[in-house]
Formats: sequence, C-alpha cells, structure tokens
Amino acid sequence: MTVQRILVAGTTGTGKTTLARAIGARLDLPTTELDALFHGPGWEPRPSFLDDVRALAATERWVTEWQYPQARPILLERADLLVWLDLPFRTTLARLVPRTVRRRVRREELWNGNVEAPLWTFLTDPEHVVRWAIRSRRLLAELVPAAQRARPELQVVRLRSQRDVDAFLTTL
Repeated sequence: MTVQRILVAGTTGTGKTTLARAIGARLDLPTTELDALFHGPGWEPRPSFLDDVRALAATERWVTEWQYPQARPILLERADLLVWLDLPFRTTLARLVPRTVRRRVRREELWNGNVEAPLWTFLTDPEHVVRWAIRSRRLLAELVPAAQRARPELQVVRLRSQRDVDAFLTTL
C-alpha cells in the first residue's frame, strides 16, 4: 500500500491517536495529533488552529486524526487513505473511561498545560469527554460514507475489531 497522507477516524477515546502513531511508525510518516494543534492553555481553541491544519494538509507526507468539523474538509481534500476505527462502543468506553480516570488521577499534562477536569464534572459538564463520546458515537456512520461520495478515489479501510486493527497493521 503506497499512501502518503492518512486520516484515522474514530469515536473519541477509541484509539485514533494510538493507531495513527502505529501507522506513522510503520510507514515512516510524520504523525500530528490534532488535539495538540486545537487546544491552547485553559482548553481555549488556538487561534492558529485552521492555519496549522492547512499547513499540515499542504505537506506531502502525514498521518493525523480526522476530527474537528472545521478541519475535516481541509484534511479530506488531500488524504490518500481514510482508516475508520469503527470498534464496538463498549470497547471504546472500556478504553476511554480508564484513560480519563488515569489522566485525572495522575494529573497528566495533555496539550499546552491542560489536564483532565475533575471526575465529578462528568455529571455537570455536557462537554465532558465521556459524555461527548456517548453523544457523538454514531457521527462517523454518516461522515465516512459522505466522504466516500465526495471523494470516490479515496481509499477507505474500516476496522471493526482489535483483530482487524492488528491485521491491518501487518499489511503496512
């Protein structure tokens, strides 16, 4: 498979960044984490986000996640391959909840000095990462087919299990 620009799509917490890094390592492609471009200090969106996305998309070789509505069309226009990490939602939750708890308990710095919010905010913040994952879990079932219609030449690989992910990585 000869591709130079790869998008990894998936529900929040399903493993997009991990898969993007694995793909980048196997194909020797630079990997960019979109969350690092988007989130500024205090979780404020960085004003340069879309300029940074355009600059990334303009390069010849990259792997990144396919997220953020305003970034998706910019990246899609240049992508050679879209890898859809479409795991069962129970798998996503089983990854997301422990990751969120671990990050909060350890106060791991994520992007630009930010850390996960206190765990109780799951109950009060409609934008909490776990609540967002629950609310947006079906979004890609609409977005990926629309992307295929818009870009029929785009290669799309749909991975529905960890076994599919592992098998896909061996083909690279």
